[in-house]
Amino acid sequence: MRKLLPLIGTPSGSHPGGRSALTCRFRCGDACFHEVPNTSSNEYVGDVITGVLARRSVLRAAAVVGVAATTGAAAVAGAHPAQAAIPGQARAASGKKPSGARGLRFAPVAPNTADTVTVPDGYRQNVVVRWGDPILRGAPAFDPERQTAAAQAGQFGYNNDFLALLPLRGEPHRQLLVANHEYTDEVLMFRGYDPENPTRQQVEVAWAAHGLSAVVVEEDRKTGKLTVVPRHHLNRRVTATTEFRLTGPAAGSDLLKTSADPSGRRVLGTLNNCSGGTTPWGTTLHGEENFNQYFANGSRATDKRYGIGTGATERKWERFDQRFDIAREPNEAHRFGYVVEFDPHDPSSTPRKRTALGRFKHEGATVRLTQDGRPVVYSGDDERFDYFYKFVGSKRMQKGASRAAREHNLSLLDEGTLYVARLTGDSPAAEIDGSGKLPADGEFDGRGEWIPLATATAKGAVSHVAGMTAEEVFVFTRLAGDKVGATKMDRPEDIEPSPHTGKVYVVLTNNSNRGKAGYAPADEANPRNANKHGHILELTERGNKADATRFDWSVFLVAGDPADPSTYFAGFPKEHVSPISCPDNVAFDPHGNLWISTDGNQLGSHDGLFGVAVKGDRRGELKQFLTMPTGAETCGPIVQERRVVVAVQHPGEVDGASVEQPASTWPDGPGRMPRPAVVAVWRADGSDIGA
Repeated sequence: MRKLLPLIGTPSGSHPGGRSALTCRFRCGDACFHEVPNTSSNEYVGDVITGVLARRSVLRAAAVVGVAATTGAAAVAGAHPAQAAIPGQARAASGKKPSGARGLRFAPVAPNTADTVTVPDGYRQNVVVRWGDPILRGAPAFDPERQTAAAQAGQFGYNNDFLALLPLRGEPHRQLLVANHEYTDEVLMFRGYDPENPTRQQVEVAWAAHGLSAVVVEEDRKTGKLTVVPRHHLNRRVTATTEFRLTGPAAGSDLLKTSADPSGRRVLGTLNNCSGGTTPWGTTLHGEENFNQYFANGSRATDKRYGIGTGATERKWERFDQRFDIAREPNEAHRFGYVVEFDPHDPSSTPRKRTALGRFKHEGATVRLTQDGRPVVYSGDDERFDYFYKFVGSKRMQKGASRAAREHNLSLLDEGTLYVARLTGDSPAAEIDGSGKLPADGEFDGRGEWIPLATATAKGAVSHVAGMTAEEVFVFTRLAGDKVGATKMDRPEDIEPSPHTGKVYVVLTNNSNRGKAGYAPADEANPRNANKHGHILELTERGNKADATRFDWSVFLVAGDPADPSTYFAGFPKEHVSPISCPDNVAFDPHGNLWISTDGNQLGSHDGLFGVAVKGDRRGELKQFLTMPTGAETCGPIVQERRVVVAVQHPGEVDGASVEQPASTWPDGPGRMPRPAVVAVWRADGSDIGA
C-alpha cells in the first residue's frame, strides 16, 4: 500500500494565481490588484438554466492524490532537481516501457522547484535561442552591460511566448521559427535600474525587445537538436516602433486617428503579444493582450472598460513618446488590443492589425476552416469575468502559392462576423454550489450560442448591438459583449480546435474572485468559487461545423491537487494523474492528445508542460512532461512527432530579484544573468515523442 505524501507547499506571499509581484508589475500592470473591469450585470450560467438533461452516469470512483514521480533529466550541467516527495505512477520496473495513450508513453516528471528545465528520463534538450542572441546580419553578440536599441533590434527579443515552426520549401531539415516577445522586465534587464527614472536608452532598448522574431532553425538529423541559422534572409525582428497597417472595418475610423496618423490606418509597433496561432495560408497570428498598462493618464471617458490607469505607467514611456500619454493622444490606445497577422515568408511585408477580430486582451488566435474553406478564428479575452469570441470569415481561402492567391488570403480576416459566447448549464442552480461537486447528472455541461456582434463586408460594416455603431463594436468590443449578455468566464486564455476531432478546448486559467461578495458566483461553466487553479471546457460545434451558431459544452478538466475533491480529470481515476494548476496555452500532438502549459502554479511546484488524452479509455489521463526553472512560465508549446519545443518565459522573475541579485542562473549558469529562451526536447534514442 502506498503512503500518500503532501504536495510541495504553496509559497507564501505569492500573488493571485501564484505569480510573483514582479511578474504582475511588468506583465499585466498588476491587473489582479485593480478593480475588475467588467461591472456589467450579465446573467451567470445558473440564471439561465432551462431544464435538466440527465445524460451520463456519475463519475467513476476515484482515489486521492497521485502524481507521476520520476526524476527527470536536467538541462544545466551540475543541476540537481529538488524532486517533490509525492508518490504516483512511477517508471515501470524491469525494463518495461511506461504506459499511457500513444504519444504520452513517458515516465512523468515529478513536481519540483529545480532551477532548470527538467524532462523525463530518456529525453535530451538544448537551448535553441536566447534573449539577445544575434539573428540579423551585423547584429553584435549580446552584452548586457552595453546593450543598445540598435543592437537589440537585431537580436532575439525578450520574454518569448507564442511559438510557431513553419516548413521551408527547398530547405530540408530547416524550419522557420516565429516567436512573440510579450513584455520586458527592466529590473532584470538593466543593472542599477531606477524604476522612477528610466533613461531614454533603457526605454528604447525595451521598445526594441518587444514585438516578434522570425529566425530560421536547422535540425540535427541524428538528434532533435535545433540551432539558429544566422543571417538567413528570412530572419527578421518586429519591434514597438515597426510600422503596422490597421485593416478591416475600423481602419480609418475617427476612433483610430491621432496627430501622428490622421488617416487612422498606420500605427507604430505591437505590444504585449501573448499567444497566437498559425493560418492555413502560411501566416502567423499574434494577440495583443495587456496593452492597457503602457498608457498613462487615462480616464473613464477614454478607458471604455480596458483598465487604463489614471496616473503614470510602470515603465514611464510617456516621458519619451507622447503617444503613450492618453491625456495628449486619447486615441492611441484604441490602436492596440488587436490580432496581428504577420507574413514571415516575406521579409518586406508590413504586419497588419485585424480590427474585424475585435479589440480586447487577446490571449491568442487559432484558426480552422469551414467546410467550404472560410476561416474561423477563436480568441479569449484574458481578464477575470470576461468573454471568449469567434470570428467567421465570409471569403474562401484560395489554394496555391501564386501572388494572387497570397494577396487574396491576406484579406480573409477583414470580412466576416464577430461573435461572443453565451453558455447555459443543464443542471438546477441548487446543484452548483461552488465547491466543485458534480451535479446529479455526473457532469458540468450544457449548451451555448454564438451571439453576433457585428458583420464586416467590402461595402461597409453593420452592428448587431443596439446602441453601438459597427466601428464602436470593433473598437470597444468588451462593451458590446456586455450589452448582449455574454457569459462571464474565469480568464479565458488559449482556445484550440482539435485538428483530429473538431472539438474546441477553452482554457480558463483562474479567477480567485469568483464567488466573492460583489462578484459573480460559481455557475456550471465556472463551477468552483475562489478558482485559483483554473479549468478547461470542451466545446462541440453543432453538426461539428466551424460556422455553427450553437454548440454543446462540458467541463473537461478542473485543475488542482488530485486529492482535492473539487478537481476533475474527465472522469479518469485521479490516483493516476499529475497535479496541475493554472492552465494557460495548449497545443495538439500528432496523435490528438492535448498538451497544456501552465502559468502561476498554485501548488508550490514550478510551472510545467503536461499531456492529456482527450479520447479513448485513457481520456483524462494527464502526465507532466517537463518543469520550468525558478520564476519561469511555460509558453508556446509545439509538439511534433520527434520534438517538443517550449518558450521559457521570465526565468528568475521572483520578488526581490534584480540584475545584482538574480534568483535564477538559467540557462547559462552561475555568474550569468537569467535569459528567456526557447528549448527543444527530444528522445535520446531518436524515437517519436511518447510513442
